[in-house]
Amino acid sequence: MRLDNWPIRWKITLLAFGIVLFSLLMGTMILIGKIVTVKVEDVSDRSLLIAKVTAQIPEIKRLVESGDPNRVVQKLVEQVRAIYGADYIVVVNMDGVRLSHPLENRIGTRFPINQAAKPAFAEHVYVDQVQGDLGDGVRAYAPIMNDEHQQVGVVMVGNTVPPLSAILHDLSGEMVLILSLTLCFGIFGAYLLASHIKQQTFQLEPQELARTIDERTAAFHAIHEGIIAIDDKERITVINEAAKRMLKVHVEAVGENIWDVIPDTRLPEILELGYPLYNRQFYIGDTLIVSNRVPIQVKGKTKGALAIFQDKTEVTRMAEELTGVKSFVDALRAKNHEHSNKLHTIAGLIQLGKDQEALRYIFQLDEEQENVAHYIGDRIQDVNLMGLLIGKISRAKELDITLYIDPYSEFRRFPQDVTYHDLVIIIGNLIENAFDGLAEVVDRGKKIDVSIVQDDSYVIIEIDDNGIGIPEEMRQHIFEKGFSTKQKGERGIGLYLVSSIVERSGGEIEVDSSVGFGTWVRVTLPMERKEEE
Repeated sequence: MRLDNWPIRWKITLLAFGIVLFSLLMGTMILIGKIVTVKVEDVSDRSLLIAKVTAQIPEIKRLVESGDPNRVVQKLVEQVRAIYGADYIVVVNMDGVRLSHPLENRIGTRFPINQAAKPAFAEHVYVDQVQGDLGDGVRAYAPIMNDEHQQVGVVMVGNTVPPLSAILHDLSGEMVLILSLTLCFGIFGAYLLASHIKQQTFQLEPQELARTIDERTAAFHAIHEGIIAIDDKERITVINEAAKRMLKVHVEAVGENIWDVIPDTRLPEILELGYPLYNRQFYIGDTLIVSNRVPIQVKGKTKGALAIFQDKTEVTRMAEELTGVKSFVDALRAKNHEHSNKLHTIAGLIQLGKDQEALRYIFQLDEEQENVAHYIGDRIQDVNLMGLLIGKISRAKELDITLYIDPYSEFRRFPQDVTYHDLVIIIGNLIENAFDGLAEVVDRGKKIDVSIVQDDSYVIIEIDDNGIGIPEEMRQHIFEKGFSTKQKGERGIGLYLVSSIVERSGGEIEVDSSVGFGTWVRVTLPMERKEEE
């Protein structure tokens, strides 16, 4: 198994084990080096002390000066060596003749006065590191001075330095104990640390945590509502793209104090209150928003605050579109305008004394209204659609447009999962778009044909107008959210809602349009939804 796929607990344990082991090895090497240095210094000091003591023995001074004809110096030196535990002691006179030596056959032979030994024959006291027959060691030199303070000889004391293997052997027990305890505690501590980290990350591995963060970040920025969070220092910790867009924030706000970036969010007051505030409306800058603000609490203490908000204007507009309120409001406005004109006509006839003409006009209007209501009521078996169509007819008259209802139209019941809200949105938006297409027509009579046909399988809605038409390059975009051919301020939501309802219902939309001649739209809704394969 690759190391990348190992659980985080074992990765941290292995890493900690490696660090502890490396630290122990480095520490051991430094410690052994220090021990060797101390050993060398200790042997050097001891050797120099023995050399000085030997050189100060009066009998040795006298014998060296007299030439030691009876080899008494060897016996005295061996006694000193036995007492102080030196490896060897060599005494030579100024001619370099050995008067004592661990090997008796060398007594009386000449000592080679090399470069290392020359300072000793010049009254110098020093220690030299050598590599002799017994291994690496140190050699201490001390001059032998007579009573007249004249040098008569030299004492050389040699001691071997314990080899590295011997030092390690002496320390092996302590090293094994320290190494075992340190590794055990290091591994145990690393495992506990790794387990704690795993618990803090909700038992997720690093790659899982990274993937989760990426997914939630993408989802966070895809939310249409604005989201802002601050910590207990009033610094912004989270802000999504929707919030930046609504509040016109063009800087990197995370980490900044909220008072410096968005001073009128009212989010810091939640830190003081400690309880949530829902569905509050207020202005941030020049934007009216609807906001929910809640405290972020950890173990009963408020550690921050979170605001989720929407643009009130957008919320209102969407509600109007979804419920069909806008269509009914337009219909009522047109009806009010139409009745106002008719009342003015009646009032004028009465003022002119034309009482009979005014009465006939009233009867005629009442008959026309009843005929329209009866005509539509016989074919459309839903009062909401009846009201919508009657209102649109009145609105069309106001705009000097003839809105013709196909006499073969018929509607008895709603398709599966389709409500009157859905049909109001579909028919109302399609007729409104036909009104818009006829707004610029001046060279011919304006006309809209509306047909609603139903059988056991489908409801088919057709809207046909003789307006300006839709260019080919724009036709493929008319059902996209936000696309609009209207003046600035419109948001292109109507046909998007129509398309969404048709798609949700499993229906189809067909559009045929010729620039300068008009547009035909057919919406087909199945009475029973078919399960997707």
